[in-house]
Amino acid sequence: MANQMYPCLWFDGQAQAAAEYYCSIVKNSKIISANPMVVNFQLNGFKFMGLNGGPQYKFSPANSYVIECETQEEIDHYWEKLGAGGVYNQCGWLDDKFGVSWQIVPSILGKLMSDPEKAPRVIKAFMQMTKFNIEALLNA
Repeated sequence: MANQMYPCLWFDGQAQAAAEYYCSIVKNSKIISANPMVVNFQLNGFKFMGLNGGPQYKFSPANSYVIECETQEEIDHYWEKLGAGGVYNQCGWLDDKFGVSWQIVPSILGKLMSDPEKAPRVIKAFMQMTKFNIEALLNA
């Protein structure tokens, strides 16, 4: 398909390991192709490219990948698997062991935030969380 768009993640020699790691965690994922410089892979059907570009650039939370989850079990899965060996942050954000930032959020969050009466309580609740707790948000 012409004009296809997808992210390129710059690694310092770890593109293959990262792609394999992500594919082991995210359903409907696979390595498409690999060579010493570039690994093309899909996560839940979305294409990514991992580039072994060297140490010049590092990841930052300025670019993160959002995973919307329907259930607490899904949140727990991604939170624990992607966060292993990384850093857990506030409000559903984490940096994985390769430094890539992820946001693990409940899919219902947008609906809760669009309710003008409930939104302030939801914000107050999630500002105190690292990993999102769906039940606590619903009861806020």
